[in-house]
Amino acid sequence: MIRIAIILGSTRPNRNGPQVAQWVLDSASRRGDAEFELIDLRDHPLPHLDEPVPPMFGPSVHEHTRAWAERIAPFDGFVIVTPEYNHGLPGVLKNAIDHLFREWAGKAVGFVSYGAGGGVHAVDQLRLICSTLGMAGVGPQVTISLHHDFENFTTFTPGDRHVTTLNTLLDQLVAWSNALAPLRQPGTDTPHTVEGADHDDTERLSLTR
Repeated sequence: MIRIAIILGSTRPNRNGPQVAQWVLDSASRRGDAEFELIDLRDHPLPHLDEPVPPMFGPSVHEHTRAWAERIAPFDGFVIVTPEYNHGLPGVLKNAIDHLFREWAGKAVGFVSYGAGGGVHAVDQLRLICSTLGMAGVGPQVTISLHHDFENFTTFTPGDRHVTTLNTLLDQLVAWSNALAPLRQPGTDTPHTVEGADHDDTERLSLTR
C-alpha cells in the first residue's frame, strides 16, 4: 500500500494550519487505498539551507538534512497544507523543500491552502517548484478562506464543497502515486536527473544557489 504524507507548512504561533491538516488526515484516514501520516514542520526544524552543494548532487554533509531526507524518502506522495503570506508560500516550507531533491522526485503532490483569498497564490508558486523537482501536481485544489471558513478567524468549519474537493484530490493523488511507482524504483532516472554533471558543474551550481 502506498504511503502519503500530509505536510503542515506553517510554524507560526497561533497558526490555523493544524486544524486544516488534521481535517485532511481524518478525512484521508477513512480511505482504504493508502496510508496517511501527518508531518509538522515544527517537529523538523531546519536552518536556512546550509548545504555546500545543491541537494541534487548530495550526499548531505549535515545531520539535520540527512534526518529530514530519511523522514521524507519513504513516502509515495504528499498533500501540502499551506497558508499564504504576502501572495506567496511560507519561507519555512520553501526551505524544507529546498533541502532535498531526489526524495521528492517521481512522486505526486496535492495542495490544500488557506488565507484571505484561499491561498491560491501560494499554491501557484508551489506548483512551479514541485514541477521543477520532478513531482506531478494533481489538478483539484482545496482553497480555504479565512473570512468564510473559520468562525472568528480561528475555528475551522469546512463546508460540503471542501469535503467534495478534498475527496477528489485524494482520489487523483492516490491514482497518480500508484502510476508513478516505476519512477521510484532504485536505479531509475527521475525526470530531472542531471546527466553528465562533473565537478565543475557541481561547483558552478553551488555558487548560484
